[in-house]
Amino acid sequence: MGKEKGGFLTPKAIANRIKAKGLQKLRWYCQMCQKQCRDENGFKCHMMSESHQRQLLLFAENPDKYLDTFSKDFQDGYLELLRRRFGTKRVHANIVYQEYIADREHVHMNSTMWETLTEFVKWLGKEGECVVDYTEKGWFVQYIDRDPETIRRQEAVKAKEKMDMDDEERTARFIQQQISRASQSDTKLHNPEFTELKREDEEEKVTFCLDSGAKKKEEAMFKKPTDNPLKKVDSKSVFQKAESSQRERKADTGAEMRGQKRKSALGEIMEFEEKKKEKVNRKDYWLQKGIVVKIVSKKLGDKFYKKKAYVKEVKDLYTGIIKTLDSGDTIKVDQTHVETVIPAIGKEVMVVNGAYRGERAVLEDIDTKKFCCTIKINSGLITGRVVEGVQYEDISKLHT
Repeated sequence: MGKEKGGFLTPKAIANRIKAKGLQKLRWYCQMCQKQCRDENGFKCHMMSESHQRQLLLFAENPDKYLDTFSKDFQDGYLELLRRRFGTKRVHANIVYQEYIADREHVHMNSTMWETLTEFVKWLGKEGECVVDYTEKGWFVQYIDRDPETIRRQEAVKAKEKMDMDDEERTARFIQQQISRASQSDTKLHNPEFTELKREDEEEKVTFCLDSGAKKKEEAMFKKPTDNPLKKVDSKSVFQKAESSQRERKADTGAEMRGQKRKSALGEIMEFEEKKKEKVNRKDYWLQKGIVVKIVSKKLGDKFYKKKAYVKEVKDLYTGIIKTLDSGDTIKVDQTHVETVIPAIGKEVMVVNGAYRGERAVLEDIDTKKFCCTIKINSGLITGRVVEGVQYEDISKLHT
């Protein structure tokens, strides 16, 4: 019985199936026929085939329709992978593209309106589908989530933060009222009012009660000693007197400590509110419109290194548009490329992070040893409050 020349399990058939599974060159793929060729000769033979000619005739009737369809499918597949795989994280565009083309059935870029990945990324940024930026490592994309559920969740978080801020403002107003009342009561205690002696009934006798304790003390001072000073001292009475005096001293110190605690209760409330505001307003992003910053990254070029600029516009939470003070150049930067600027004492600053985020203040003092400073708030409901120990990175100079 003769041996079969061809078959499903022959080495050649197995090799052909293994080659067909892997990715081949893009220029040997026909999107209209959805056929991948392994070499130039196979692609040439496919182009001369009758089925390919029929597909070309269909394409020639309405080329814009097919081109828009392929472009739409490519864009949807790329954005769906970006949303599902990376979310709203900033990622290199080519990493997403490599994962997208790993699927054999994907729509190839040579059948779309974009010739290169760079053109496609620029188009995504222009249409507002993603946030794109260019660095030395290439193009980076960040997906913009416009899902209604996500937007509703973000609005709920913002509403909660606003309610927390309203509660804090009411608490601060209540504390200020308590402080003003306490200061008024202290002035009344220290300034007694003297009134005239008036008698309501003419027949009533006016009597004065003198302090009997003072009289007894005076009598005790001039009383003759009856005991012999040379008499033996009773040790028990001495110990009893010592214990009683010690108890009196402890009672006095306890009363003083209680008085101190009552005095510092208001301070404890204010300290608790400060910690609460610090926890709510401490974020990992700090860029604010109108502040002066210093470029500290060499990635933007030696021309802008160590130059000062002011934030013209904040694009998202971590990036912004800045304009240099000397040359007037406009640059889009990440917050890691810049740092805050500390002005001279007496100049106006803005609090960019921490408990008083977004408030304007005046720089009162700088502690170079502890890398912190003292500011005086001059906006909002807490105008006039002096805050000590503010870190350098929490404030920045205001652009006038």
